[in-house]
Amino acid sequence: MKTRRLWIGFIAVITISFAVLLYYGREIYREAPPVPEKVVTVTGEVLFSGQEIKDGQNVWQSLGGQQVGTIWGHGAYQAPDWTADWLHREAVYMLDALAIASHGKSYDELEGDQQAALQVLLQKDLRTNTYDRETGVLTVSSLRAEAIAYNSRYYAGLFTDNPSMDHLREAYAIPANSLKDPERVHQLNAFFFWASWACVAQRPGQEISYTNNWPPEKLVANTPTGSMILWTGFSVILLLAGIGLMVWYYASTKEEEPIVAPPASPVANLAQTPSQRATLKYFIIVTFLILVQVVMGVVTAHYGVEGLGFYGIPLADWLPYSVSRTWHVQLAIFWIATSWLATGLYYAPTIVGKEPKFQKLGVDLLFYALLVIVLGSLAGQWMGIMQKLGLVENFWFGHQGYEYVDLGRFWQWFLFAGLFIWLFLMGRAIIPAIKQKAGNHHLLIMFLIACVAIALFYGAGLMWGRQTNLAIAEYWRWWVVHLWVEGFFEVFAVAVMSFLFVRLRLLRAQMATAAVLFTTIIFLSGGILGTFHHLYFTGTPTAIMAIGATFSALEVVPLVLVGYEAYDHMKLSRSSDWISSYKWPIYCFIAVAFWNLVGAGIFGFLINPPIALYYMQGLNTTPVHGHAALFGVYGILGIGLMLFVLRDMNTDLKWKDTWIKLAFWLINIGLLAMVTLSLLPIGLAQTVASVQEGLWFARSAEFMQQDYITVFKWLRVIGDTLFAIGTLALVWFVIGLKTGWSIEKRN
Repeated sequence: MKTRRLWIGFIAVITISFAVLLYYGREIYREAPPVPEKVVTVTGEVLFSGQEIKDGQNVWQSLGGQQVGTIWGHGAYQAPDWTADWLHREAVYMLDALAIASHGKSYDELEGDQQAALQVLLQKDLRTNTYDRETGVLTVSSLRAEAIAYNSRYYAGLFTDNPSMDHLREAYAIPANSLKDPERVHQLNAFFFWASWACVAQRPGQEISYTNNWPPEKLVANTPTGSMILWTGFSVILLLAGIGLMVWYYASTKEEEPIVAPPASPVANLAQTPSQRATLKYFIIVTFLILVQVVMGVVTAHYGVEGLGFYGIPLADWLPYSVSRTWHVQLAIFWIATSWLATGLYYAPTIVGKEPKFQKLGVDLLFYALLVIVLGSLAGQWMGIMQKLGLVENFWFGHQGYEYVDLGRFWQWFLFAGLFIWLFLMGRAIIPAIKQKAGNHHLLIMFLIACVAIALFYGAGLMWGRQTNLAIAEYWRWWVVHLWVEGFFEVFAVAVMSFLFVRLRLLRAQMATAAVLFTTIIFLSGGILGTFHHLYFTGTPTAIMAIGATFSALEVVPLVLVGYEAYDHMKLSRSSDWISSYKWPIYCFIAVAFWNLVGAGIFGFLINPPIALYYMQGLNTTPVHGHAALFGVYGILGIGLMLFVLRDMNTDLKWKDTWIKLAFWLINIGLLAMVTLSLLPIGLAQTVASVQEGLWFARSAEFMQQDYITVFKWLRVIGDTLFAIGTLALVWFVIGLKTGWSIEKRN
């Protein structure tokens, strides 16, 4: 296929996809669940003000936000989904009150037809949207006001120090007195009420709630809509058709060219520039951050069975679950991004063929800025969660409460600036090389576009404010998580890997360019609009579901062919003696192909169809996909790129395989065991409970503290232990490259 046609296709995909993404983003702004000016009873009593709801959102963020349970299904999995929990408790209270008033008995004591009649009354009360757009007033019945007061007392006891709720705090990993200020407790209840109201109140002129009837809750008639079933079926059909067409196209166009490696390494004994040597400290930090992240993961996982302690140590007094999980998630983003960005910095001088002026200074300054961002943001998050910051200060320097973008706004701006410094350092190497019109200039243009996208699209995380409507904040958050992390970093990875193989003369520049452009077109065709599959139930219009289901199915299509890629890499690693020295970086690329298919493809599509996600959102099926995709794909790719650079830094040295072999296999086997022995069985058990009883039950302490669920939680120790040992072996190997114990001899 001609390069010109591929570029046209690339531009068309980008233009059309972002036009649709932005158009429906505007619709989310227009149709987001409104925040009322005040919530009043039919008698005029004010329960909550609009400002209290907004402040309550900030209180929730200061507790850790999505790192303490979930709202609308997004967040952590230890505590309940607060919207499902509030809604169920509200419904049960009102049904009992109605039953006693009409029959003199509790709801559970009534006959089925009597219960059904009361459910109709309940549903009419809760589902009727009494928000007045003209006045901004939301009116609730006297009975619902009683239920709100009941729920408010319950959550006040949970988040303060009610002794009768010690067992729940243990199960939910929520320390006593997480909130000490009664005003903050009241504000938190206001936010919980609003978020739950949006789950059941019908959109104006429609018979579905703002969250498309999510969460599943039969008592309030939150059941799957026809649209969910329709678009689920369509997405499956589209997936099968897409796979068939992709396999046919690949089989008909693929040219089997034997891999003929140069007799010797083209990069052997090349002198390193000062900036290249300066990148070594990045990779040392990467290995350290991996280790700390794994430790935080072990602590977080253990809180699943001992919510406030670590083998008897009251660790939650200093490091509660919300902090350890925040650090676990954020450190993953930090070290993966650092590894990828440092790889770009290392190869920048080789692109232009010389060391740009003051390049080392820029590399050093960026490194120290990175350290400040990492340490500063982690410290700020701890201070925020420990309630040592005001709500405004917490937003800027503490914990924003949004998963994957938890760091305070100041640190976000700092990181955004750092990414543009990195872009400048990359651009001053890539642009002159493009101007030379060498045979690989199309590949370099793609490389530059990926670099620009990485710097630019992180800015989506700056598009919400301290009290932005949650539905709108979620829209922009997934721009960062899906488009930045899963989208353009993937494009960068494909470009940099192709560049590396072209540099080693294992791939022709023309072929590499075509492959990069074609892969990018196929991936982004589904990937950009596939962002919407995260937004089915976050206060968005139904059209989001249709688009998200359709294009998320297409995301999976190119992943079915990764086996060919893995096979080619395997042949490559065995094609020449000098290439075998790159065995472990290439093996990492093979592992990435495996996890792309399994983690991103199979486990991703498991939860992507609307009807599946309706019952699975907020369950342990999500971290199955999260761990297998984020670490399995992006993490192992980051390790592979790091090993590639470390290999190029000392081409005359032969590595000892002992520790890196142990690291590679234990990390991959441990990750597989972690997912299949623990997370997946728990997630599937929760799914059954969600279908039969509702999400509130699947996330409840009653369900999650059952003996057989606890057994599955403990089974995670097997995978975690293997994974941790593998990580230690990796760290030991990298250190050994400097000390000598990972080096066998000079060639």
